[in-house]
Amino acid sequence: MSIQFKTGLLAFALLGSTALGAMTAQAADQEISWIYCGDVMDQVHEKYIKQWEEKNPGWKVTPEVVGWAQCQDKATTLAVAGTPVAMAYVGSRTLKEFAENDLIVPVPMTEDEKKSYYPHITDTVTFDDNQWGVPIAFSTKALYWNKDLFKQAGLDPETPPKTWAEEIAFAKQIKEKTGIAGYGLPAKTFDNTMHQFMHWVYTNNGKVIDGDKIVIDSPEVLAALQAYKDITPYSVEGATAYEQNEMRAIFLDGKVGMLQSGSGAAVRLKETKVNWGVAPLPLGPSAKGEGTLLITDSLAIFKGSGVEEKAIEFAKFITSPGPQGEYELQGAAGLTPLRPSPMVDEFVKNDPYWKPFIDGITYGGPEPLFKDYKGFQNVIIEMVQAVVTDKAEPADALKKAAADLEQYK
Repeated sequence: MSIQFKTGLLAFALLGSTALGAMTAQAADQEISWIYCGDVMDQVHEKYIKQWEEKNPGWKVTPEVVGWAQCQDKATTLAVAGTPVAMAYVGSRTLKEFAENDLIVPVPMTEDEKKSYYPHITDTVTFDDNQWGVPIAFSTKALYWNKDLFKQAGLDPETPPKTWAEEIAFAKQIKEKTGIAGYGLPAKTFDNTMHQFMHWVYTNNGKVIDGDKIVIDSPEVLAALQAYKDITPYSVEGATAYEQNEMRAIFLDGKVGMLQSGSGAAVRLKETKVNWGVAPLPLGPSAKGEGTLLITDSLAIFKGSGVEEKAIEFAKFITSPGPQGEYELQGAAGLTPLRPSPMVDEFVKNDPYWKPFIDGITYGGPEPLFKDYKGFQNVIIEMVQAVVTDKAEPADALKKAAADLEQYK
């Protein structure tokens, strides 16, 4: 078959697609095949698959557990080969690329379904007025601080910074008073370098793209990039050598004063001797309120399986408030809840450290959707690295990034 490839992700998927296509049969009638990312099948999902099958005689859901590093590539390769699975777990940032290449179908949502989520969650799967996936996993970030290092530096250990200006000043004071890095800024050539910068964009009311218009070259985003430059001298040296999980390990070892990280850090911190606190991300001068990057993973329904409508039905069931709430509130999963509920209220009451991760949602924003998300990601990484290594001034780096992004929108 002949397919016009528009982007790097799908071109990459073509490699090996012929062999995989020969080995993989089309999804059988009455079967919903599911590429499930992870090391093992979650027990909550196993339970609700059985429940759904009992209510839908003649239908069977057949998950294939594939490791995180390979699962999305496998789903892509099968779709390109013309032997798609019915459904796959994908990063929501890839949905526009899949849709533009006619590999997935829309997943229409009612207004009530949209309103059931926290604000802006459906924005992570929406473009051209269509939803293209069903959110199944969600993460946000908050600011962690080391209370002992604050005290050693002469700062109030119970008062984290609320603004970027305070964050930079506190990082400087920690570095000068203790000799330990005040902040952990990751800038490695890694996807989460882009994610980390987007948290700063969304804590200053900034945007990267609006529809199909690149709007990154704005005062709000420039202020974020300038703040990166200003805090770099007080961060861990050699920021381009670290991605966020490596920087988190340094924080867990008590060797950095502040860090923005996900809820998983709290789970790990409970097992350390670090005296820590967690608070909403500090705000930039143009912020309207607490914000964060809203990262979701979704269930995408692939075109050509022959069971698209039933797969949509199942995807909505497995991510509905009951099953989804049980899945994400297991604690160890480290997932921010997708929807408000009394169950979430009780969860936060029992584990108050969760509150900052939820409070940032209201003024948060989605991962920008591009036809080539890796191209977008690499432009942002290059921009950040140019600034933190003093190879470019923020304004110049931002203008270059804005121009470079035009080809990927």
